[in-house]
Formats: sequence, structure tokens, C-alpha cells
Amino acid sequence: MEMRETLAKKVAWISLISNIILTIGKVTIGWYGHSDAVFADGIHSAADVFASLIVVLVIKISNKPADNEHPYGHGKAEVIVSGIVGFLLFEVSLYVVYEGVSGLFHQVEAPSLLAMWVAVFSFVAKIILYRSSLATAKQNNSKAIEAIAFDHKADIVASIAAAIGVLVTVIGQHFAISILYYGDKVASIFVAYLIFKIAKEMLAEAFDILLERNINTETLQEYITIIEEFPEVKRIDRIRAREHGHYIIVDLRIAIDHDKTIKQGHDLARAIKKRLMEHHDNIDEVMIHLNPYYPD
Repeated sequence: MEMRETLAKKVAWISLISNIILTIGKVTIGWYGHSDAVFADGIHSAADVFASLIVVLVIKISNKPADNEHPYGHGKAEVIVSGIVGFLLFEVSLYVVYEGVSGLFHQVEAPSLLAMWVAVFSFVAKIILYRSSLATAKQNNSKAIEAIAFDHKADIVASIAAAIGVLVTVIGQHFAISILYYGDKVASIFVAYLIFKIAKEMLAEAFDILLERNINTETLQEYITIIEEFPEVKRIDRIRAREHGHYIIVDLRIAIDHDKTIKQGHDLARAIKKRLMEHHDNIDEVMIHLNPYYPD
């Protein structure tokens, strides 16, 4: 748990520092270089700065062990962060699309080529950050780090779209092709769509976990297969499992022979719990209720 917290903080701090640098560069160059797409990408990076700050603050909370007031642990703190980041990105997408659409009805200024190179630099940096963050998120099953990785993912396509938009507009201005003048504006609208798409995915997942939606059918079937390996289990009456941030809690009702002793039922429940947790290291708790089974 301590190693998990250290890794999460490391990813969050790297993301925070890199996003601060990219925000300053893209907003400044986008503004003075007359590029709405690069400026919009900079606003997105500013949202990433805020998201990284939240993650840095919440990582310690989510890794705290269960206590009397929070018997199921504090894992959902990460889910709440993921939802906040998603909502923030949703607002950013609305702002960017508004600026892009309104820009189509005003005189267009040719953006600076420097804006394009800033976007290309951001594209390369975000690929590196996305891959490293996603790998760490999967290794530690962290929703907070996964939220940071999704932020980087949105920036990857957004940055290359911004670069292409600037290039198209510059080409249009140079060769007097009027239809290309609005390449930068169209690119900014496309960036808004990408940000919105990522926001939607993050919000949907956060709401599913907070509302305790059952985990996916494939994983549930894996649990069932493991449980059915025990011959003492005559019937699975109910199985459900819910994500609680970076870990899963399983609720299970099984039927065993009615004449089994309490100790035999207890030992069986412990064995099932142990095997499930051995095969799925993200399971934190397995609560098993035993029902009597009558052959007739």
C-alpha cells in the first residue's frame, strides 16, 4: 500500500510539473501566435494542472485502511476525483467549442508556425506521459492515476490536431486559399470534441462505481468458475461485486449440505476467499453467506 501511494504521488507530481510547463507554453504561444487551437489545447493543459493537484491531495486519503467510520475503506476518494476531473474537462470542452465556433464568424489572422511546433512538442511529451501513467495505473489499479492517463490521452490527439490546424491555416494564407483560413478554428472545435469524449467516459465510469454497478460479466464469470471448483458448493445463489476505487468487494451466497457443521462452513468460506484473492489481487474483501442445501 505504501509503495502504491509513493508511485501514485510520483506520477501525479510528474504530471503536474509537465502540465504547468505545457500550459504556460501553449497558452502564451497560442495567444500571441493567434492560434485558437493551440490556445484551447493550453486551456486543456491548465485543467490537467488542476486535476493533478487534486490527485496529489487525494492519494493519501484513498490508501488509508478501513476504520470504524469507513468500514469499506477510502478507495472511492479516487473515484470522486475522477468524476471531478471529468466534469472539469466537460466544462473546458464547452468553452473551447464556443470560442472555435464564434471564431468562424470573425476575421482570421494567420497563426505563427511557432504555435505548430509547440503543439508538436506537446504531442510527443504527452505520448510519453500517457504510456507511463497508464502502465502505473494498471499495475496499481488506481482510478486517480488512470484519470491522469486519460487526460494525457486527450492531449495527444488534441495537440496533433492543433498542429495540423495551424499548418493548414498557414498554407491557406500563403497560397490565398480562403477555405483553408479556418483550419485553426476547425481544429479547435475538433479538440473540444476530443476533450468532451474523454470527459464523458470518465464521468460515466465514476457514476457507475459510485452507484455500485456490478462489475463486468467476464470478470464475474471468472469468479464463478473459481467457486465452482469447490465440490462442497452445491449451488451459487447470488454473486455480485462492486469496485470501491482501486479494489473490489465481492458479495457471495452459496448453498452447502445442510448437515455441515459451522466449522466446516467457516473453513470452506475462508478457502474460497483465499483462492479468489490469489487469482485476483485487486479483491480486497469477500463476504460469504451460507445457505443450507437439501437434495430433495
